[in-house]
Amino acid sequence: MVVSSGVKDVRERMAPPVAGAMPEVRSLPAPPRPWTREYVAGLLVLDLVAALGAGLIGTTARFHDALTAATTVPYLWFSLALPLLWCLFVYLSGGYARRFIGVGTEEYRRVAVAGLTLAAGTAIVAYAVKFDLARGYVLVALPLVLVATLALRYARRKALHRRRRAGECMNGVVAVGHRVAAGDLIRRFRDEIYHGMRVVGVCLPEHEAASGAADVEGCPVLGSFAGAADAAALVGAGTVAVLACPEMDGAELRRLAWRLEKSDTELIVASALMEVAGPRTTIRPVAGLPLLHVEHPELAGVRRVLKSAFDRGAAALALLLLSPLFLALAVLIRREDRGPVFFTQTRVGRGGSEFPVYKFRTMVVGADALKAALRARNEHDGVLFKMRRDPRVTQVGAWLRRYSLDELPQLVNVVRGEMSLVGPRPPLPEEVARYGHDVRRRLVVKPGLTGLWQVSGRSDLSWEESVRLDLRYVENWSLTLDIQILWKTWSAVIRGAGAY
Repeated sequence: MVVSSGVKDVRERMAPPVAGAMPEVRSLPAPPRPWTREYVAGLLVLDLVAALGAGLIGTTARFHDALTAATTVPYLWFSLALPLLWCLFVYLSGGYARRFIGVGTEEYRRVAVAGLTLAAGTAIVAYAVKFDLARGYVLVALPLVLVATLALRYARRKALHRRRRAGECMNGVVAVGHRVAAGDLIRRFRDEIYHGMRVVGVCLPEHEAASGAADVEGCPVLGSFAGAADAAALVGAGTVAVLACPEMDGAELRRLAWRLEKSDTELIVASALMEVAGPRTTIRPVAGLPLLHVEHPELAGVRRVLKSAFDRGAAALALLLLSPLFLALAVLIRREDRGPVFFTQTRVGRGGSEFPVYKFRTMVVGADALKAALRARNEHDGVLFKMRRDPRVTQVGAWLRRYSLDELPQLVNVVRGEMSLVGPRPPLPEEVARYGHDVRRRLVVKPGLTGLWQVSGRSDLSWEESVRLDLRYVENWSLTLDIQILWKTWSAVIRGAGAY
């Protein structure tokens, strides 16, 4: 978004003449975002198609030998009415809410709720009117409409992500907060562009706005907090994001919401607990105050037992199915330089306990002894050692690393209970020795064969970003999150991005 009058002119118009006073700028309505209406309309059409197809398939599957019989007519009428009923249930469940467009699992969860509600409602109505509903029809049509809807919505979301990578379908955001927090938000939105949020301007506290700085991370400074609503209208932002800062207390947030209400501009507030999200946070009204309740992460108990059982069972099955691939890779590694097939290295697991991790060997024999001589050529920040063109890596090893095939023997570590399928990256003892207090939080769960770091860039990530992703996982882990990460790992591995 380019401000036609220039950054300086915007700041002059946004900055109030008196501290706390509203700037004298005519409030303009935020421009409409037609792509959101187009996207939601597309979802509606897909849901109609999914329901119509599911109804007709259910009718054909159950009554294929009696489609013209009188007893089939009610099912044909129900199949024709199913698209409208389905879209109504999805709407009532919030499946068309614009705030869930493009990211997260909430959209899918709400569609699933609509499916369960439709099934329950159909059964109740059939019982109430004493209609003998054919179970074969129900068991085909209703599950199929849910599966088809989720599949079509997933495909549409991926198409939206591709458009966003091309710079389309983005929501303009004005960040309201201190310079450091605003800069962090700008960088995160740029790194994760599929969220569809682009910061187009920044409003700083009075003393920072008066310092004369023209931009934050390339985004123009539009003035102080008092002019946030008018700044959003001026640059056409559809959202104002308030970052955690003491100046924006409850009363100020309420006044800002009132001003944004006139132009239908969204207001979002970022908690200081940036990495804690989802089920762990709830709003609890106490004495008229909306208090944010944060539950402790479940690092023990039944959920941990279920995770361990899932990990070991899935790893054992994977070892069985991949045994022919293991044999083929072993032959390739052995033929290249007659060295050992496997490489064993000591890593640190949950609680700081050490264990041997197993990998297919990707480097020349004696590579550890050559590491000290290459230390000055380290291309990674923090405590990690990484080189894009490490001379110790063999030809077969480079191919194995590109597609993460060298990590497959760690399935043995998962079966033995030393690792999980999903978790933080397993660190070396010398890396752990350099950990700060916060970073040691990574050690409260088992390390993983894959994780958020694997699906977010692998070795291309900075040390700070790797730590942030690992801590996010620790604070929010669940079996559902593990399954999502495992699903995304396939895409990351096939692309081979960040692997060296």
